[in-house]
Amino acid sequence: MISRHWRGLAKSTHADEYVEHLRTETFPQLSSIPGFVNASILRRKVREGVEFLIVTSWESINAIEQFSGREPEAAVVPEKVQKMMIEYDHRVRHYEVVA
Repeated sequence: MISRHWRGLAKSTHADEYVEHLRTETFPQLSSIPGFVNASILRRKVREGVEFLIVTSWESINAIEQFSGREPEAAVVPEKVQKMMIEYDHRVRHYEVVA
């Protein structure tokens, strides 16, 4: 199993809107991909805004490529989401789940 991690710092005024976007658009899209396992939204308030860590679990890199395209470490950040963010990762991190 592979754990995919992406971090973004949202404007405080857009934090709830971002969560809604994940729940209504991104996660349903991911759920339709064979090999997608689950997703978590981690959130914390920081001085600059609201920091998010999105963690998704996948059966394989091949499954991730169905979402990311041929470059699995490329972040998938729609323009709509980019406008909600102060900053965000352009590359994701993948970890092999060992336990």
